[in-house]
Amino acid sequence: QVQLVESGGGLVQPGGSLRLSCAASGIAFGEFVMSWYRQAPGTKRDLIATITVKSVARYDDSVKGRFTLTRDDAKLTADLQMDSLRVEDTAVYYCNARHSWQPEITYWGQGTQVTVSS
Repeated sequence: QVQLVESGGGLVQPGGSLRLSCAASGIAFGEFVMSWYRQAPGTKRDLIATITVKSVARYDDSVKGRFTLTRDDAKLTADLQMDSLRVEDTAVYYCNARHSWQPEITYWGQGTQVTVSS
């Protein structure tokens, strides 16, 4: 059974930091591109960061320089370090795993809420 379980969300003040973790099970983790998406109320789900099977990370302009995505193939995790958080980063954050050469094979986590507020 495939599972992606996100953790680490919560409430933080503007300028603060959070670290989200996505723990995978039931997949050949090293064959999957890992990504984080987010969805604010009333908006579509947006891709914000991706890390390839060779650990090359790419970021949306909205988070570039503030967020860092890493993966640990031994621990089967993909972590998103979020610094200098802004009110507009408030959203539900979702982990996604997409097979690197069979992209139709994709899995989602259940989401974790991040709220940035003073």
